[in-house]
Amino acid sequence: MTQAARRTAERILAEADIRIGGDRPWDLQVHEPKFFARVLAEGSLGFGESYMDGWWDCEDLGGMTTRAFTARLEQKVKLNATTLFAVLHSRLTNRQKKSRAVESGGMPYRFGDDLFEAMLDPRLCYSCAYFGNESVAGSGDPRDDLAVAQEQKLDLICRKVGLGAGDRVLDIGCGWGSFAGYAAERYGANVLGVNVSEDQLSLGRTKTAHLDNVELRFMDYRDLATAPDIERPFDHVVSIGMFEHVGVKNYRDFFRVAAECVADDGLFLLHTIGRNHSVRTLEPWIDKYVFPNCQLPSAKQISDAVEGIFVIEDWHNFGDHYATTLEHWWRGFDAAWPQLKGPRYDERFYRMWRFYLLGCVGRFRARRNQLWHLVLSKRGVTGGYRSVR
Repeated sequence: MTQAARRTAERILAEADIRIGGDRPWDLQVHEPKFFARVLAEGSLGFGESYMDGWWDCEDLGGMTTRAFTARLEQKVKLNATTLFAVLHSRLTNRQKKSRAVESGGMPYRFGDDLFEAMLDPRLCYSCAYFGNESVAGSGDPRDDLAVAQEQKLDLICRKVGLGAGDRVLDIGCGWGSFAGYAAERYGANVLGVNVSEDQLSLGRTKTAHLDNVELRFMDYRDLATAPDIERPFDHVVSIGMFEHVGVKNYRDFFRVAAECVADDGLFLLHTIGRNHSVRTLEPWIDKYVFPNCQLPSAKQISDAVEGIFVIEDWHNFGDHYATTLEHWWRGFDAAWPQLKGPRYDERFYRMWRFYLLGCVGRFRARRNQLWHLVLSKRGVTGGYRSVR
């Protein structure tokens, strides 16, 4: 059975020009013979967990996953019981309902501030950076610096909504307050950020304590439209890297809340990862280890959800920049590993985090995932919206 499983795995991998025991950086080096049967039985979950367990290695993990996703190898493995249960469970339940808000939106940031401070830019932007008008990785251009690229992203958002001094802005899913701090410092805006991660909010409040025009509070987005102590409407609303936690069953409610919070002549900017096809399931490995209940939207799902609520003024895709962002994060984490390594972050965690970051590089390099900016208005911009890049 082991030999038969190996032959099947070799045949599937060959479609992406990946070899077992090959001498190229993207080839797999398998250390445990049970790897083959495990992956064929458990799919992506078994593939990721067997890497965490040290059953296989790959020098160029990002390159290997790019090849695998480009060739759509995951479709070559038959549906297993775990996948079938996930499909059924997603249809019968709401994994992102309000009672699970902290699990969905707060748990991913539980690992520790030291991890994210080592990996991210100084403002702690845990979302795609913007490397000018095109990805410039490896060019030597100073824009290739992560901190600069993240500020370019934050500035792009401010310019897309036409942010001005004194404007009141709501940031739904504010993270560590990176946008709030930038908009307050550079544009003189008054920003309310809401989040369901106490870990993020604690550090975020410390980082923005010097700004009188920033407030970060613990609140679920579903409470924004009715909270008695929040003055509505805001001049503009933004949501950066939070929509992935909302879930397809809640998309329309999310947009209704945003519409309740933004002025009739204001703009709502949505920054989200997207996928090419509509699905209702979660990716098992990512769901278990990194982002519980995370669900990536398709263009169709977003369009259906905004219909009758918002006018789509602009739709900007710069998903290729996310692969570059992830590579920066990986280099930061790897460089800091000697200082991070200890009881909290063991060798299995290192392998898990490497698989997460470089596996996601492959998804974006293969263009299986996208990064979208949508600029939305309630009534349509008079005279038309002028796209900003």
